[in-house]
Amino acid sequence: MKVAIVTESFPPRVDGVANSVVRVVEQLTARGHDVLVIAPGGPGDAVGLGPSGPGGVPVELVHGVSLPFYRSFHVGLPTRRVTVALRDFRPDVVHLASPLVLGLSGLAAARRLGIPAVAVFQTDVAGFARCYGVRGADPLIWWWLRRLHRRADRTLAPSTPVLAELERRGVPRLAFWGRGVDRRRFHPGHRSPQLRARLAPDGEVVVGYVGRLAMEKRPALLARIADLPGMRLVVVGDGPERERLERLLPDATFTGFRTGAELSELVASLDVFVHTGADETFCQAIQEALASGVPVVAPASGGPVDLVRPGVNGLLYAPGDAGQLRASVSALVEHATLRHWMSERAVESVRGRDWESVCDELIRHYREIAGIAAPDTPPGRQDARARQTEDAV
Repeated sequence: MKVAIVTESFPPRVDGVANSVVRVVEQLTARGHDVLVIAPGGPGDAVGLGPSGPGGVPVELVHGVSLPFYRSFHVGLPTRRVTVALRDFRPDVVHLASPLVLGLSGLAAARRLGIPAVAVFQTDVAGFARCYGVRGADPLIWWWLRRLHRRADRTLAPSTPVLAELERRGVPRLAFWGRGVDRRRFHPGHRSPQLRARLAPDGEVVVGYVGRLAMEKRPALLARIADLPGMRLVVVGDGPERERLERLLPDATFTGFRTGAELSELVASLDVFVHTGADETFCQAIQEALASGVPVVAPASGGPVDLVRPGVNGLLYAPGDAGQLRASVSALVEHATLRHWMSERAVESVRGRDWESVCDELIRHYREIAGIAAPDTPPGRQDARARQTEDAV
């Protein structure tokens, strides 16, 4: 197949949208599919065909801007360059990654050219707007998102709570599509006694947060667990809130942004993983912690509800409830037997969620909306599918 991915975020930016797009590109190219990526460039980037992406795929850059209430969220501006790029590439399907602004151009171009489009809902823009003090914007934001997703042939939701919310908001043609995890990179075997000795020299329980240090992630809630006896707090990541957090958590270890083998070792060397953001549509960091054999404490909202099984691989607390957060972390810090039992269940809970399997599901969505039979479909069935399509038209 030929797949054009129109995304609101792409490396060198680091966020959930960019990371998942990279994984999808890697999986598609490994299977021999042709891929084009259309993404916003950063300050100073020239528009047009930019540097190659993963696997050498072409990347078409367009002008981008930051949202006024969320400066770290960079979106592409609507442009006819998208139509030109799609017309030249002639894809079988257009994949819209977290469409917001550039995604509208992608949808309009796809409709104009008669190309089916899959929209992947991934960012809770309304929730982020509230975190940044934009009050009363929910109706307008959801009006825009609903208008956008109604034009797609299918909208994929990453978790069952998000699927239910989209259905409640009137978004049609919904389906579930989760996210994969690299179980080679995130595995209990990366646990390092040497690293643990540096992080907790007196044998304390290592409790860690991994993620962007930004207001929408609510990392200030970590202050409510920082003084728990018998634990060491480790904060992995960077962002605009880092300086404030370092003042708020003077005894915590801040590692800064980490990736690759360093990140694998850090996550696997934790005893408890804590997440504080309440507006996650999925939360890949939680899934990576589980794959590493680390029990998770997370808010009972959005994506974490699908990932964390309370009392089995972690604990859930009411979003924003610092008291429940503290009690949950304290329970795991104090009970080593419970932690070890949950660690085994954590690894088991992500079996079958590798990126290969997840991308197989995505390709099935592509083929269904494009009316393309799978390679092993007998010719007779393929002809029948074509006749059904003609009858529908």
